[in-house]
Amino acid sequence: IGINSGSIDKKILKKNNGNIVNSMVESALENVRLLESLKFNNFKISAKASSVLDTINVYELVSNKVDYPLHLGVTEAGPRFRGSIKSSVGIGILLSKGIGDTIRVSLTGKSIDEVKAAYIILNSLGLRRVGVDIISCPTCGRTTDDLKQIVDEIEKLTADIKKNLKLAVMGCIVNGPGEAKDADLGIAFGKEKAAVFLKGRVIKRVDKNIASKELKKELERLV
Repeated sequence: IGINSGSIDKKILKKNNGNIVNSMVESALENVRLLESLKFNNFKISAKASSVLDTINVYELVSNKVDYPLHLGVTEAGPRFRGSIKSSVGIGILLSKGIGDTIRVSLTGKSIDEVKAAYIILNSLGLRRVGVDIISCPTCGRTTDDLKQIVDEIEKLTADIKKNLKLAVMGCIVNGPGEAKDADLGIAFGKEKAAVFLKGRVIKRVDKNIASKELKKELERLV
């Protein structure tokens, strides 16, 4: 059953005084009753809105009324950056409440970006452990190196790795060692040297100009 905020039956919309959420819920339940009357129960329900809050409210209400599988998503979420954030908020909140069985990230762009975003959402919530989770600090005043370039290189290098790993790239001595120590593989930059961590312990300290290469070497050994 597919309900979309952009194509609600006008009669139902008028009956609910233009309330999108109530109209979508009523539309979904009407279709459920129709299929049940035909003794057909092998279906799931999709009830997507372009509004994140409407999407959350609709799925919460539907999940309280029926026990069929729910296919989550924020429809027409937009371009990659904006759409990924909207989808992460909407889908993530619902999944964290135990609502939802399958998901779809809808972006204006390449389908592969939708799949990547979906995997990251699931990984972030601990629902699926696939690929490399990169932990990296923001470019604050304590950062002494061009972390963005290093992280961009690491992200490209790990894009196709399926093994579940936590990798930390940290740019200062304040939070860096702790985060790097907590990862499967990590690096923490200091003023002159960088410490490479493997499974919680420092395995080498190297000059910063070769730190990125050393991290890549250890990553290749790990996978």
